[in-house]
Amino acid sequence: MDKVPWPAVRWEERPWPDRPAAGLARHRRRRHPEPYEAAVVPAITAAQVDLDTALIAEAEEAAVEVARFDTWVSRAFSDHPEPEATELTELGPMSTILLRSESASSSQIENLTAGAHQLALAEIGAATGPEARLVARNVATMRAALALADRLDLASVLALHRTLLADSDPSRAGRWRDEQVWVGGTPYSPHAAEFVPPHHSRVPEAMADLIAFVRRDDLPVLVQAALAHAQLETIHPFTDGNGRTGRALVHAVLRSKGISQRVTVPISAGLLTDTSRYFAALGAYRDGDPAPIVAEMAGATMRAIANGNLLVADLIELRDQWSRRVVARRDAAVHRMPPLLVRHPAVDNPLVARELGISDVAAQSAIDRLVDAGILVQVGSGVRHRVWHCPEVVAALDAFATRAGRASRG
Repeated sequence: MDKVPWPAVRWEERPWPDRPAAGLARHRRRRHPEPYEAAVVPAITAAQVDLDTALIAEAEEAAVEVARFDTWVSRAFSDHPEPEATELTELGPMSTILLRSESASSSQIENLTAGAHQLALAEIGAATGPEARLVARNVATMRAALALADRLDLASVLALHRTLLADSDPSRAGRWRDEQVWVGGTPYSPHAAEFVPPHHSRVPEAMADLIAFVRRDDLPVLVQAALAHAQLETIHPFTDGNGRTGRALVHAVLRSKGISQRVTVPISAGLLTDTSRYFAALGAYRDGDPAPIVAEMAGATMRAIANGNLLVADLIELRDQWSRRVVARRDAAVHRMPPLLVRHPAVDNPLVARELGISDVAAQSAIDRLVDAGILVQVGSGVRHRVWHCPEVVAALDAFATRAGRASRG
């Protein structure tokens, strides 16, 4: 297949519908019926990726570090098994908490913030704010992205978006947009927008081309993931949720190519360090320069791994402290609780019973022992549906968010 240089976005004039412009200033009313320019996103299936050798080496090094992090974290909890260790002391806890950290960071880029405490409550259905519920949906989206990694196609991208917006916008969840959207400017028209994505009639063809690009096997994986992400952001195939879906796609690509097989490197936490630089890199990509977004993704990956290493170390230390603070016979269910609290910093009795496969009475006994040890604290003063949270895990997660460059609210 003949390859061509990496193409820049082109522009086409489109008529703007003559909609009512009540409430607009006079100069904007005069401009309202004028045509506007929308992007025409070029095909990239066969585009030549011509990057500096040093940048390619940087991206390859980041990919190697992703694989190394994946292996290290997958062993982190099994290196110090609890008494009567089960599969719960293996990969599961760290895989879940890193995925949650990635999802929360990706949401923060879109100015959707929720502290670790609020997010933990939202994940078990306890009462919490609307932003925490939206972030919890992003956690579900990340899980869907990894589950669908072995069959990346148009249907799987739609499935990711359906998971993301199933609660907040069910009528548009999992559907390509059927209207013009734009970034910045005013809500009335795209005339003063910072960027106008392609007309919605062009979305299906552009997304089919993107999927064909993702299936190429001649590119360094992190380079391919970065460019696929930038292309989806440029197409902007949905009315909402494009950023979060696009960042989930990065992880689906890494998983599908075998770079990360067990855990999720919280790359979005690395992007949070300087979101203006990240958005500028997306702008450069649209102008035909793919280098900045590749550099930003590689740098974010390395920053995320460094931050993730600290988070994992904090949680391993917590687990070891808990083993010294809890006194119980070796086969007691309470010894199986630490990895569960890493996965679920907020719990109730049914969750503990279900996850550990024990009775409600045994679950409550395990919870009570952790309360006595100061590891669990009840949320509120309810007596019917009681919920407990683990302040130390919450603190470790909030410290991770702070190190990422933007402290969480709540």
